[in-house]
Amino acid sequence: MIPSLKLSCLTLYFCFLFSFATWAKNTPAQAIDSILIERPLTYKDINDQLKFFQRDSTKVKNAIARFKKEKYFTGVSYESIKLGNIYRKHALYKRSLAMHQEALTYAKRAKNQEFEIFSLNMIGVDFRKMNAYESSIDFHTKALAIAEKVQNPSNGILRSKEVSYNSIGNVYILLEQHDLAIESFKKASAIAEKSGNRWSVSINNENIGKTYEKIGQYDEAILYVEKALVIDTELGNHFGRMICYNRLASIYLKKNNLRKAKEYIEKATPIAKSVNSDFYILLIAINKGKLAFANKMYDEAESIYLLSLEEAQEKDLKDLQTSLHKYLSLLYEVSGKPAEALMHYKKYQTLEAELTGLKKAQYINDLIIKYESVKKSEKIKNLSAENRISELKHQRQENVWIIISILASLALISVYLFYRQRQLKSEKNILDLEQRLMRFQMNPHFIFNALNAIKLYVIQNEKKNAVYYLNKFSKLMRKILESSLSKQVPLTEELDTVALYLQIENIRFNEQITSIIDIETDYDLDKVPVPSLFLQPFVENSLWHGLLPKKEGEKVINISVEEQKNHLLIEVKDNGIGRKEAEITKSKRKLDKKSVGITITKELLDNFYKKYHYDCSITYTDLVDAHGDSTGTLVIIAIPKK
Repeated sequence: MIPSLKLSCLTLYFCFLFSFATWAKNTPAQAIDSILIERPLTYKDINDQLKFFQRDSTKVKNAIARFKKEKYFTGVSYESIKLGNIYRKHALYKRSLAMHQEALTYAKRAKNQEFEIFSLNMIGVDFRKMNAYESSIDFHTKALAIAEKVQNPSNGILRSKEVSYNSIGNVYILLEQHDLAIESFKKASAIAEKSGNRWSVSINNENIGKTYEKIGQYDEAILYVEKALVIDTELGNHFGRMICYNRLASIYLKKNNLRKAKEYIEKATPIAKSVNSDFYILLIAINKGKLAFANKMYDEAESIYLLSLEEAQEKDLKDLQTSLHKYLSLLYEVSGKPAEALMHYKKYQTLEAELTGLKKAQYINDLIIKYESVKKSEKIKNLSAENRISELKHQRQENVWIIISILASLALISVYLFYRQRQLKSEKNILDLEQRLMRFQMNPHFIFNALNAIKLYVIQNEKKNAVYYLNKFSKLMRKILESSLSKQVPLTEELDTVALYLQIENIRFNEQITSIIDIETDYDLDKVPVPSLFLQPFVENSLWHGLLPKKEGEKVINISVEEQKNHLLIEVKDNGIGRKEAEITKSKRKLDKKSVGITITKELLDNFYKKYHYDCSITYTDLVDAHGDSTGTLVIIAIPKK
């Protein structure tokens, strides 16, 4: 017995030593030392060794400092992503965004595409959590653009593509773009199938089911949620099964299949308690309330709804509060309590309006933020162009003095011709830069004021007007950006751009302007090239100097195209106060600013048509009535047909 006891003690002693040695190797410091020797480049290889301490922000920060010191930039990117995720879990979104941006910086320094894609996706998720939906989609799209170019992508890159599509789908749900959301989730699911990630296939199928439920296609919703449930059951994923059970209960309640709804609620309840998920316990409780209401057990439904509302208020879950006020209003209405029904209905309306206005305003604000960023970028380009113009002019002046200093020789004529050639080249460069400036500077005040006008519709909850003019505005911006890349466009496209511009400007005129575009010729305008954006300055002059100061009567601007033998006549006609009165108005307001846009446009047209057989011309006519009083202005732009 004694030798046996000694042998047992010795065995326990060696087991303890082995366990202690294994633990010592698995401390964060040991793991970091080990990984600095190997310096792996993929997320999986790094995560396999370091994942055991990635929930401790202090240890993660220490790892970042160590990797920076050792110039292991892939490791810095990995740990920055992990630290950003910790911040995001605690709703510290600005700090999360800063860390994920740092992760992107170090991924680029390491020239590691997998981590660059991963970082872009994490930034996209941060923006989604901050309700900056446009920015979120932008960063996920950037991640996809890089990932799509990778031949034979690793599982890590495939996983990133899947994350991109999944997150974009969630953004589309928030924007109520359900068809686009379903399309994105299906793409994510297909990638997950390809990489063998069945857990992710389950998540995306449940998301597809959730989206179909939102648009009332319940049979399709059940089909996809049941697919997800099969996978979760095979994987032993209890949390996933709970989500699927609760989703199926919600769908069957909407189909009024109370037996199936009760069955799935009873399956979801114990799992929610076992995983200690307060949020899903609350969602399941709300479904129980709906079931009691459907079974006309009004007292039980009231008790569940009130307890759920109290919990939703404690957790500041505005969406759930809104829904619960609606359910309580319906409950009190059918149970003969009109005062309580009215109270909860008013609270429901208030919260619904608040949530809708907040989401739309955040979306418009995100557009404005993006516009301001683009405007700053364009301003830098403009300054660069202006500096280049200044340099060219300065260089030309220097050349003049150089040439003057050598005019004493018999080579005067050849030197002068050489200088003249360089001078013409310099002037052409200046003209090209001025054309670029004109395209970049299409009245920033107009763009900013148009966005604010659309935002006002949102704040006033005029949803249809906001969406209508937002679509018009985005189409106009696209046309302007496309036009800035080419020196000429077909005349039909130029007329379309002007029509959009007039519609947007009319918002600021409180819809007082009537605009008419008449094509009074069978000539194929698609084959008539014109300088891009050349009509806008003439239309803007008519609006702001002719029609805006007009106090009474209808305000009309008419743009027409007629055909002559060798020219097409583009007429811009308004019934405004006329040029004479406009000059008086400007002088009273002490406005001495000249129309730079018109001046540059004239030069642009002259330069554009100088190689044509016939000249281009611009004529102004002051329109008057029988008494000699001004009835508006007519501008005729004659452009050669060939």
